[in-house]
Amino acid sequence: MPGPRPEARGLARALHALAHRPLLQLAASFIAHVVTGFLAVGVHYGILWLLLRAGLDPVAGSAVGFVGGALTRFLLAYHHVFTPSHSLAIAGRRFLLALGAQFVANSALFAALLAAGMTVWPAQLTTTIVLTFVNYAVYRVWVFK
Repeated sequence: MPGPRPEARGLARALHALAHRPLLQLAASFIAHVVTGFLAVGVHYGILWLLLRAGLDPVAGSAVGFVGGALTRFLLAYHHVFTPSHSLAIAGRRFLLALGAQFVANSALFAALLAAGMTVWPAQLTTTIVLTFVNYAVYRVWVFK
């Protein structure tokens, strides 16, 4: 069986070289954070939708959904996005502290947007977008460092 074509080897070398550039590593990590975040958001929004259908208050439903999404986020981030320099237990403890702050931020921002007149889904989407950037920074520099 013949080896890889010369073009394929060249492409592999080029991709390997790109992966060792800090800015590109940061971009790739952020993209992975966003992509895996879609799964976490799906869990969050799915729980919120179910709880709204059951008659729960939107802020309480979002808070419960946030917890489900956060657990999904932690597992994906630990195993697929970041390269932790410490154990699952240490990252888990740090994540729980960050999660507490994120829980408050999610609920407060969501409630503020609702009070400002936004409807449930645009308010939740806005909250999610804002917290995506904040969460990535906290995870990168502290939780999974």
